[in-house]
Amino acid sequence: MDFDVVTLSRLQFALTALYHFLFVPLTLGLALLLAIMESVYVMTGREVWRDAVKFWGTLFGINFVMGVATGITMEFQFGTNWAYYSHYVGDIFGAPLAIEGLMAFFMEATFVGLFFFGWKRLTKVQHLVVTWLVALGSNFSALWILVANAWMSNPVGAAFNPQTMRMELSSFLEVLFNPVAQSKFVHTVSAGYVTGSMFVMSIGAYYILRKKHIEIARRSLTVAASFGLASALSVVVLGDESGYTAGENQKMKIAAIEAMWETEPAPASFTLFGLPDLETQTTKYAIEIPYVLGLIATRSFDKPVEGIKPLVEHNAERIRNGLPGYKWMTQEGGRVGVSVPPQLEGSMRDVGHSLLLKRIRPDIENATEEEIKQAALSTVPDVPVLFWSFRIMVALGFYFIALFGVAFYLSSQRRCGQPWFLRLTMFSLPLPWIAAELGWIVAEYGRQPWIIDGVMPTFVGVSSVPASNVAASLAAFVIFYTALAAVDVALLLKYIRKGPHPAPAAPPLAGALPEAQPAFDASR
Repeated sequence: MDFDVVTLSRLQFALTALYHFLFVPLTLGLALLLAIMESVYVMTGREVWRDAVKFWGTLFGINFVMGVATGITMEFQFGTNWAYYSHYVGDIFGAPLAIEGLMAFFMEATFVGLFFFGWKRLTKVQHLVVTWLVALGSNFSALWILVANAWMSNPVGAAFNPQTMRMELSSFLEVLFNPVAQSKFVHTVSAGYVTGSMFVMSIGAYYILRKKHIEIARRSLTVAASFGLASALSVVVLGDESGYTAGENQKMKIAAIEAMWETEPAPASFTLFGLPDLETQTTKYAIEIPYVLGLIATRSFDKPVEGIKPLVEHNAERIRNGLPGYKWMTQEGGRVGVSVPPQLEGSMRDVGHSLLLKRIRPDIENATEEEIKQAALSTVPDVPVLFWSFRIMVALGFYFIALFGVAFYLSSQRRCGQPWFLRLTMFSLPLPWIAAELGWIVAEYGRQPWIIDGVMPTFVGVSSVPASNVAASLAAFVIFYTALAAVDVALLLKYIRKGPHPAPAAPPLAGALPEAQPAFDASR
């Protein structure tokens, strides 16, 4: 691998994003579980539920702080490592990020403070409202981040301005209601709910296995099992919607995930297992399930799912078609009052594809047919990585359904003390994080070579900085983020070992009978 400035910038953003997403799903899941548990406390008045909320709230607070620390630096990277990208699409991409910071994050941070310091200053109902607003703020924050991210996969609501040579916002509502954003949001937050539920259930299982804090552990495990089962089912169901939107907007990603080299007759089969061979462009030992892929990607029995080879040929045609538009941009673009000639409007839509040639030669208008084919081949992402990442993620999704289903059944039967079940639950703790990280690999790595699908190749959006600078900052981030992750784990383990502390008993009222008297009265 050539560690040039593009590769290093991509690696730095990928590592910081993956580190950051260690904390995000747990924040999403714990916030809603806290709201559910506190709702039970307010309705029942039982102190054990307040103790549970305070305990899980402490772990939530630790994770929230770490998530903030790792998330802020990611937004700065758009200016430091991806300067041309920020310049070219800042009008569109910056809007949801700004709203996330002003509306969602500040809301979440404010109510997190009230959550921790408002127990003695707010009534039960007031504090419950605060806790629900914390959960709402967490979800709003995720929504705006995912709106921005989804625009990179499906750039709607924007138009190219030849006078400024930039993409500019034309419809904020189109950006907000981008179908990719909607499906990605519900799928991602559901995965966060699974992570939070597994976290609570695993720690509850640990306490029950050690015969410590049984009352809180049993109740927490029951809530997590119920909420986790609903969330795990939602992840799988909503994943179907993500597959459909990708089938509509990112056909190459679907083909790479399936290692589908040729277009199959409709409806296409889903490859359950196989060994993709890049040299022969075949999938060996393939085990297929008929119709499944066609139904997911097209929701029909008669629409084909295009294969990698036909899509490469289609992209080569788009590269050729975009060259006249690119030539016009370099000669006429940037002038006041200039507009795109009507005969070039179709070509302008494919200029992004023609820019793929920039990786091969600077004067792309003189590209040979062989170079065009080479550029078209670069639109194929890493097939084995996507193929296996997707299948491991899906397998884990079905495992979560099974585990939460067993947990829900055992909890309803008051048999959740089974040692085999408790140990299995404890060992399953890291699996939601693995599934979530694999999901982001499929989503982001599957979009390559595009930073904005069909509009801007990734290597075009990078900053003009020395590779040594990026390498130094990458090393610093790895050290710093690893230290933060270690501190996070150490703090979580410390407070898990410490365990929940029940609220102190209320002092007896003046003139009350001594403790022995109620027992004596009861015995009568």
